Amino acid sequence: MIGCLRGEVIEVAPPFLVIDVAGVGYEVEVPAGLLEAAESGQVALLWTHLIPREDALQLYGFGHRAERALFRALLRVNGVGAKLALALLSAMPAAHLQDCLMRGDVAALTRVSGVGRKTAERLVMELRDRVGAVPVAPPAGASGTAAPPRGAFDEAYAALVALGYRPNEARDLLQSLDPAITDSETLIRLALRSAFQ
Repeated sequence: MIGCLRGEVIEVAPPFLVIDVAGVGYEVEVPAGLLEAAESGQVALLWTHLIPREDALQLYGFGHRAERALFRALLRVNGVGAKLALALLSAMPAAHLQDCLMRGDVAALTRVSGVGRKTAERLVMELRDRVGAVPVAPPAGASGTAAPPRGAFDEAYAALVALGYRPNEARDLLQSLDPAITDSETLIRLALRSAFQ
């Protein structure tokens, strides 16, 4: 299994990025948001998922481990293949998709091309209770301020869950903090402090 790739983007060819890793060019299919942000010449780190087919090895890449985890959760749903899972992650940020699944927002899911009502209902039914354990960064707050970097949020989230907080509690505690905080230790300390107030 290829878990991740770090290398130079040598071609942006929708829906693929070609990443040069030590002289080997890997063609990686990525969500639309990542594709739009990519530029030739930049160094990229992609968390990957490899799907072997009879005629090819298909590699899918994501900017964060949590996004890849959500992709893998989507693949476990009957009738959802890699193309549809990638379409869902291309249509909305991972945090919004996770939120839609947890709230059972079938209407939002059916707005994604290729997702009918039955598929949306199946996604909600099978994933509503499972996706809360995937530490995806929260969306920007109502004020439009940016969320903390995903790495810091993921680390703080994982630490709170390891301490016994339910996934929803951990996410709510972190989302209540100042989004300008970019250090995971500070996020954990402040979240614990607010939990005991």
